Amino acid sequence: MFEVVPRRWVIERSFAWLGRYRRLSKDYEYLASSQENAVYLATVMLLLHRVERARH
Repeated sequence: MFEVVPRRWVIERSFAWLGRYRRLSKDYEYLASSQENAVYLATVMLLLHRVERARH
């Protein structure tokens, strides 16, 4: 039986936001650490954008 996981939409929304970054859409990186750093950079960019929107 299918059961809805509470707050799952939060995770799915976060993955959708990260999916907007072209570098993360495919596995271009050879090293896992490079891919991890790309995810960190995209997350920082998303957070800065949200802070900027909240200030206006």
